[in-house]
Amino acid sequence: MLDNAEVMAMVPVKDIKEAEKFYSETLSLKKVDENPGGISYQCGATKLFVYPTPTAGTAKSTVATWEVSDIKSVCDELQAKGLEFERYDYPGATHEGVVHIWEGAKAAWFRDPSGNILGLSQM
Repeated sequence: MLDNAEVMAMVPVKDIKEAEKFYSETLSLKKVDENPGGISYQCGATKLFVYPTPTAGTAKSTVATWEVSDIKSVCDELQAKGLEFERYDYPGATHEGVVHIWEGAKAAWFRDPSGNILGLSQM
């Protein structure tokens, strides 16, 4: 039923104007729609929708992850824009700068201005 449907990440934000600047400028996402409910950004074949809500930033886990082919270069580019990355101590993981590595997978996490945890992964 849903196995052939596209899925959209829904990210709650505290301040839609602050979020628009972050997602458009810092993350370089292309805005494809804006309506009273929020803003949609194109991400490959899928979309990310940010919407204002007072409960934004309360999740204690990753709300969206981008799968990339070269995580180090993406992290370097985002750090050059002033983005700070999170560091976690996962059992069995090693670190190369801000990139966490374990069992062939690589990942990195950062927060948006609302405090949402966003991730990058490379398999």
